[in-house]
Amino acid sequence: MDWRETGILLNTRKHGETSLILDVFTPTHGRHAGVVRGGTSRKKAPHLQPGAQLDLHWRARLEDHLGAFTFEPQRSRMAAALGDRLSLAGLNAVTGLLCFCLPEREAYPALYRLTQALLDLLGNTDLWPLAYLHWELTLLEELGFALDLNTCAVTGATEGLIYVSPKTGRAVTAQGAGEWAERLLPLPPVMRGKEPSDLPHVLQALGTTGYFLEHFVAPNCGNRPLPAARGALLSRLEVMARPNSPE
Repeated sequence: MDWRETGILLNTRKHGETSLILDVFTPTHGRHAGVVRGGTSRKKAPHLQPGAQLDLHWRARLEDHLGAFTFEPQRSRMAAALGDRLSLAGLNAVTGLLCFCLPEREAYPALYRLTQALLDLLGNTDLWPLAYLHWELTLLEELGFALDLNTCAVTGATEGLIYVSPKTGRAVTAQGAGEWAERLLPLPPVMRGKEPSDLPHVLQALGTTGYFLEHFVAPNCGNRPLPAARGALLSRLEVMARPNSPE
């Protein structure tokens, strides 16, 4: 069994004395693991950093075996990630969530394309937070937990949507919420592609997407807590959102 395609490196771990097991995300083979012989060598190790774009060739005797990778580097994103704290935190959050959420060997081509585009924006501080929010919304959708933010679940209205039901992921108006308003999640306009889309509103939106990641996605991932890298990203964004913040 063998295949070849491009992929994004998510993580590595030691295997024996000199080899590495790669966890990669590919368009048609999804999240996939394999061994790279001699992966810790001076020649190979510099190319095997999280976020790297690799031309991968996977081989195994049987399809369900771990198998082995050979690779050619296409593009490194580590230089961009190390350029500022937001970029490094963002890279870690994206790769951490994909390792956490995605089942092995299931294809998510649309999510792959969006992930590649998001990682290519590393270093663009102005655009990246909003792009990341859109990525989290797509991640929820691809995993089967899409939020319905177009009409009120109670009244059917398409305007005045300011809440999200924590049970159904559907939008709710103030009128529809009634006495239940305090139990609902905020729906800032940025989640519906509308202004304002500044950092405080993006952070509020990430609080809502985080609720669904924690309460809907995580229970299907062994009931583990969300990756600490996501919390570190939100902490970095909160620092940036403070008035007169130098970052």
